[in-house]
Amino acid sequence: MPTFAAVDVGSNSVRLKIARLVRGRLETILEDREVTRLGESVFRSGLLDPKAIAQTVKVLRRFHRSTTSAGVNTVRVVATSAMRDTRNASSFLEWVRSTTGWRVEIISGLEEGRLIHLGVVSNSRLNTWPLLLMDLGGGSCELTISVDAQIRSMVSLPLGAVRLTEEFVQNDPPKKKDIERMRQFIAEEVRRLEQRMKRWSPKLAIATSGTAAALAALGETFDTRSRRANYVTTSGLDRIVAELSKRSLAQRRLLPGLGPKRAEIILAGATVYAELAERFHLPGITYSPLGLRDGMLAQMAAEYDRHTAIGKRIESERQRTLFAAASHYEADLHFGEHVRGLTMQLFRQLKSVHRLPPDYEEWLTAAAMLHEIGAFINRTGRHRHAYYLIANSELYGFTVEQRRLIAAIARYVGKSKPAPQDRALRVLPALDRQLLPRAVVLLRMARALNLGRKAAVEKVTARVKDSVVELKLQAKRGGADLELWQVLKEKSYFREVFGRDLVADVS
Repeated sequence: MPTFAAVDVGSNSVRLKIARLVRGRLETILEDREVTRLGESVFRSGLLDPKAIAQTVKVLRRFHRSTTSAGVNTVRVVATSAMRDTRNASSFLEWVRSTTGWRVEIISGLEEGRLIHLGVVSNSRLNTWPLLLMDLGGGSCELTISVDAQIRSMVSLPLGAVRLTEEFVQNDPPKKKDIERMRQFIAEEVRRLEQRMKRWSPKLAIATSGTAAALAALGETFDTRSRRANYVTTSGLDRIVAELSKRSLAQRRLLPGLGPKRAEIILAGATVYAELAERFHLPGITYSPLGLRDGMLAQMAAEYDRHTAIGKRIESERQRTLFAAASHYEADLHFGEHVRGLTMQLFRQLKSVHRLPPDYEEWLTAAAMLHEIGAFINRTGRHRHAYYLIANSELYGFTVEQRRLIAAIARYVGKSKPAPQDRALRVLPALDRQLLPRAVVLLRMARALNLGRKAAVEKVTARVKDSVVELKLQAKRGGADLELWQVLKEKSYFREVFGRDLVADVS
């Protein structure tokens, strides 16, 4: 049974969750967490503090021992807001890599929100839509509108509890003027997206993360109107903020449900949730223990077995985001869809020749859909522009490394060929650098087979005989002479990459 581990390097704490895939379902076998405040100095000076780095690496070494003991097959390690903002991330990343062998992936705020959404909808029985998901961490706050378990809108705001505490809560007990400044700052950030989120009229608001868990515990003490566990009314949130504002740190630490570290930042976190609840006219918020790590585990399970419900959901999400990106950059969708279909045919017909891993079919077909979007910037240099847009756009469901690979495949659809010194190759893992030319050849051939943009070639049949690959092109009435001419122009590159001759004919 495959076993996965998700490690979340947050601005406030570092968390581990290990789960085993049993009959299509994830069963948790270990959870661990420790507050390291990695982002505390970042929000003050822009740099990670050496002591916080050392403490975080120490915790990650412990997590590494846990994953080894559990026989974990796949580990994914992500870092969030603090690592996005710091100027000395590379030293931390290298220390972690040299100590544990893990490569830390710094994810965007929107990817963080997507994974949180995936974790919640994959592990909850929800029947109330639209749904507003709120995750407030140490450095940022992600807000997601979900309808029928599909993301409809998402934003990431710089409203983390550690960040706001460092900026505004410097006195103990806090001063009224500091709290008011913090309220104004939060209100201004929320105001920018207020109409965008309110138009969905969410019927249920779910809050995740440690701050939400603490508020749920405080609600049992201060929210007299709530009659449900893990639920805090909007009036209850206002009451909690008022009570926390009166207390010193030592007094806050005595409150039920607050640990000594959480007590330091709870006022800022509670103020954000209170502002969100008021602005969006919510009756209250419901706490869920699910979050980022659950989404990471769900994604790993889906990539292991794409036939599960989670796998199908992620595949659907990826397809929607590809079409949305192609449409946004005004690409020819019909042309892209036909090239994608031809790419898929070539990939499957020529498996014995290209010997690419199965995952490459998805990366290739994604590149087929997006390879023309660079023309949105300028037709001159459009392949370079396409690389930049794909590699740097938020494509829901694709990791940073996957986007870079898709972008690199699309980069070489024109006349240029991948070269070791190219940046598009240098940022890829070593294995992908070796495999990339094989994928590029297939996409160039697929694009050649729709050169006239009339979908003249309907089907491709391949036969491999010794050192020769024969393609039979099934064409519409009117033929495909232009497409045949263009695909045969790829003969020399085909032989260079695969060591075989290419012949083609129209049937």
